[in-house]
Amino acid sequence: MQPLLTEIRHTPLLWMLVFVPAVLVAEKAAPHSHTLLFVLAVLAIVPLAALLSHATEAVAAKTGDAIGGLLNATLGNLTELIIAITALSAGQYTLVKASIAGAIVTNTLFMLGACLLIGGLRYHVQEFNRSSGRLYSGLLLMATVALLAPSAVADLELTQAEAIMQKLSVGLAILLIVAYGLGLLFSLKTHKELFASRSITSARRTGRLALRSARCSSSPCWLRW
Repeated sequence: MQPLLTEIRHTPLLWMLVFVPAVLVAEKAAPHSHTLLFVLAVLAIVPLAALLSHATEAVAAKTGDAIGGLLNATLGNLTELIIAITALSAGQYTLVKASIAGAIVTNTLFMLGACLLIGGLRYHVQEFNRSSGRLYSGLLLMATVALLAPSAVADLELTQAEAIMQKLSVGLAILLIVAYGLGLLFSLKTHKELFASRSITSARRTGRLALRSARCSSSPCWLRW
């Protein structure tokens, strides 16, 4: 608790955490003031997102870029997931579609462009993991095709277009979940050495060299060659 209080004391952005209890109190006191509740909720999300970012960066520093990026992507989409579940329970299907579309556009265009811009301003040359780039680009292409396919079927003049689109949407959703799971298995289990950060790779290489040196010091090296 003490490190958290110290971090809040030295980070002005985290001072906005006061809006978290404020929005809870406002919901009980004025549940029909939708504009006030919306503004307070937006202000409360900002420091929570900053805390989430700091937490994932701390985990990534210990576990590597692959797991850290996975946690960042998973926990970063909790807001859209909560909104989607709540809206589906209320029957607001249009709101769910708009939330998903907004999340995709934000993550693929705004966030990527902002990262490239800020990184380019700070570093003259930026380096990226080619393996992760290929994997995630392929998954992104698959997700894009899956989003466009139901729209193409909906424009066709078929007698059972609604039933076909429903079955196609369910099948594509299952396919995307399976592809996401296989991508995690590939990057975190079977081929995790391709996605390890440079610091971890260098540390492992140094450890192997040290182990080999220790073995050579205990016995004549020419016997091993």
